Amino acid sequence: MTYVVTDQCTGCRYTECVTVCPVECFHLDDEMTYIDPENCIDCGGCVPACPVGAIQPAYLLPPEQQKWIEINRRRAAETPVITSRLAPLPGADQRKMALGR
Repeated sequence: MTYVVTDQCTGCRYTECVTVCPVECFHLDDEMTYIDPENCIDCGGCVPACPVGAIQPAYLLPPEQQKWIEINRRRAAETPVITSRLAPLPGADQRKMALGR
């Protein structure tokens, strides 16, 4: 099992999750973060750290969210590792409220 960043991260890109990851498995692009399934040790520390609930265990993803497993794998291979917290994207707080968080 691994953890997966889902579409709830899109447009927010809060990076609190990065600060609790013991193995530096998070990657970053202009819209969101991704988890490298090859490096994730399944500790789950990132789940409560995500303020928008975007991180889920792969085995709990509903069928319509299963695509995020492959998206995380592919995008982690294409994007740089992030190891420190960054400011969220502009509009992230509004998106967080829209998600009911």
